[in-house]
Amino acid sequence: MIQELETVVLTVDLPEHHLQKGDIGTVVLTHQNGGYEVEFVTLDGETTAVGSLTPAQVRSIGQGEIAHVRSLEAA
Repeated sequence: MIQELETVVLTVDLPEHHLQKGDIGTVVLTHQNGGYEVEFVTLDGETTAVGSLTPAQVRSIGQGEIAHVRSLEAA
């Protein structure tokens, strides 16, 4: 089970937030229904999105995975 403050990986695109599958966020709150409030931050510390996501929309980081950098598209 994913816990608060755990780093997670987005499993779907969220175009309304300019997020893509594979983007990394931090769980800031777990909901009683099993969902999560997840914050997505640029590498220089700017919050780009906070959203309520279902368990199907995020997953834990897997062993041997590596982060990839991309520019956030303009709104």
